[in-house]
Amino acid sequence: MRYTISGKNIEVTEALKNVVTEKLGKLERYFTPETEIIVTMSVEKERQKIEVTIPVKGNIIRSEQVSNDMYVSIDLVEEVIERQLRKYKNKIIDKHQGGGNFRKEFIEKEVKDEEEVKIIRTKQFGMKPMYPEDACVQMELLGHNFFVFRNAETEEVNVVYKRKGNTYGLIEPEC
Repeated sequence: MRYTISGKNIEVTEALKNVVTEKLGKLERYFTPETEIIVTMSVEKERQKIEVTIPVKGNIIRSEQVSNDMYVSIDLVEEVIERQLRKYKNKIIDKHQGGGNFRKEFIEKEVKDEEEVKIIRTKQFGMKPMYPEDACVQMELLGHNFFVFRNAETEEVNVVYKRKGNTYGLIEPEC
């Protein structure tokens, strides 16, 4: 596998590079040698963040992990990517797609469905039109991280969500 390792507000030392290639090297059993892995490490205050992106046949396998220790973040990101690979493998097999950057052994090996997506609850609710600011207030009153509502201005279904730094985001459909 080919690694592209970069840093923002952090010097990427040989020790860090070695740990990244060692940990992510465990993924070599899944990919062909020409697979590219893009790694970006960054530091903001006490947050040590690593982002790993692996482009594979029209899709992207990506994980971003944050902790107060870069080595812990590296461990976490490797675990998350392995979990994503098992899910992605099931998707490839279910749709009878080609494996692309994946090794033949990985595609043909049996996989447990331990990570299967299961919807365990369905909710229905009325959506009266409201403005995004009112939706944020309602979300705070409910103690949720997001709130689905019908926008009073556009009549479209929108979502407001809580962001870091006590700010809010709005998701609107494209027209």
